Amino acid sequence: MRVSAEVAQALDAGSPVVALESTIVSHGLPWPRNLEAAQEFEELARESGAVPATIAVLDGVPRVGLDAEALRRVAEGGEAMAKASVRDLPILAAREGSAGTTVAATMWLAAAAGVRVFATGGIGGVHRGAAGGPAPSFDESGDLSALANVPVTVVSAGVKSILDIPGTLERLETLGVPVVGYGTRAFPAFWVRESGYELDWAVDGPEEAARIMAERDALGIPAGLLVANPVPAAQQWDPAEHDRVLELAWRAAEAEGVRGKAVTPYLLAKVLELSGGRSLEVNLDLVRSNIRVAAAIAAAWAER
Repeated sequence: MRVSAEVAQALDAGSPVVALESTIVSHGLPWPRNLEAAQEFEELARESGAVPATIAVLDGVPRVGLDAEALRRVAEGGEAMAKASVRDLPILAAREGSAGTTVAATMWLAAAAGVRVFATGGIGGVHRGAAGGPAPSFDESGDLSALANVPVTVVSAGVKSILDIPGTLERLETLGVPVVGYGTRAFPAFWVRESGYELDWAVDGPEEAARIMAERDALGIPAGLLVANPVPAAQQWDPAEHDRVLELAWRAAEAEGVRGKAVTPYLLAKVLELSGGRSLEVNLDLVRSNIRVAAAIAAAWAER
């Protein structure tokens, strides 16, 4: 693993550091919008008082903190840039491959480097169909396993509404992952502020989140902490329009016989198309909000 000088110095000094994933750069946005967004996210973390640690794998080497050239490589990588979860890391190392890192892989590498707070858009979860129905296919994101075993605090806008939200919350409970709403007990659904499901706990600010992190460590609990931060009210997608577009996307997937791993990327692309780009703009807004909250939590953690 290679930790950038900026990140290493911040960790040595006990300064706030926020991990950032790279799949939104390598796979989530088109060129050159992806590079512009990656640069903006890093600058926003700095403006919010934290050192950004964008994480990726380049030439088989996990990188925690990217310089300008490395960030451009991730953005320009195209098909040569894989999408890596934890299971893919040793294979990429052996083959000297390059990849953007998912939530799970970013958490694992962040923890290995000593970074304890991570901002993302939304975590993966249990996919629809896991409980049966016309096209049963149990599919569960590796993000949930990482949350159960890696002591990193993840700030996200919940899970994407294309997933099975109640199923995901049940799995998080079973896996022993603490989940708190940031200023709310309403669990968000990525593009919209409320999923219709209520959490047991909420935190009223970054200091309380940092206290929970400290108590979790003291108790020896290996899990991370999921901080569910709803997209700001003025920036959420209109819920009625969201529901309409999502239903159309699901109908299209069923009509075309999309199954298994292909479902999520298909639905995201279809939602983007049907929304006229609105879903992407909300996605970027919620990532910005999550970075600000993560930086505040990292600062509170650094002060302990």
